[in-house]
Amino acid sequence: MTMQPTPLDPVASERLSHAKTVFTSDLSINEFALLHGAGFEPIELVMGVSVYHIGYQFTGIRQQSELPVLTDATYRARWNAMARMQAEADSLGADGVVGVRLDWRHQGEGEHLEFIAVGTAVKYTAKPGAFRRPNGQAFSSHLSGQDLCTLLRSGYAPVAFVMGNCVFHVAVQGFLKTLGQVGRNAEMPQWTQGNYQARELAMSRMQAEAERDGATGVVGVHFDISNYAWGLHTVEFYVAGTAVRHSCEAQTITPSFVLPMSG
Repeated sequence: MTMQPTPLDPVASERLSHAKTVFTSDLSINEFALLHGAGFEPIELVMGVSVYHIGYQFTGIRQQSELPVLTDATYRARWNAMARMQAEADSLGADGVVGVRLDWRHQGEGEHLEFIAVGTAVKYTAKPGAFRRPNGQAFSSHLSGQDLCTLLRSGYAPVAFVMGNCVFHVAVQGFLKTLGQVGRNAEMPQWTQGNYQARELAMSRMQAEAERDGATGVVGVHFDISNYAWGLHTVEFYVAGTAVRHSCEAQTITPSFVLPMSG
């Protein structure tokens, strides 16, 4: 899904105007120290929010298919939150956003979802701009400070937090089929196939985002399967990770042997 960059919110602009004197960060002490040693300095805590109304989606109970209205709504809500966080970082002249978190919650009677993206904008003091994306935007990564430093030392650099999702309707099994399974162990093929299809669609969308941003791979991938807002016989598969590329700024790690003392 292709979307245009999001302008900086005026309210956020007022808050960020004070970031030049005192920075705010959600980095732990260890993460702060490690990133400082790698040449990164925190600028400010950046965030983005999107509250989205979920439209109606109609489908037959015996139909096995994706629910595009729901898929699009949840993707766009997540993307809006991420894009607003990105706009804050770019307005600060940041080289990247580290420790990105993307959370959600219900609002109202379940027709509204709120997504919030939070991370710490950082600047690479040794060579400003070296780790930005090819389009000049700051990179974004959900990796911890420790994992990010290890990634940099291994010869790779973060590009962008990438994601994909799919809301899928699983067909209702017929009465006779259900009756024949009473008291027996039996696979539910429509659920098995539904989960496979939802997973593959979500994974392909995440990989497409990584390719769009010029990455060579995706690390730290995590996924979540839920039906929190869509009722019976629906499943959402959500997957996210940090897209990475080879970097000329990094140092290659030299492996060392460790002799355990436990015998």
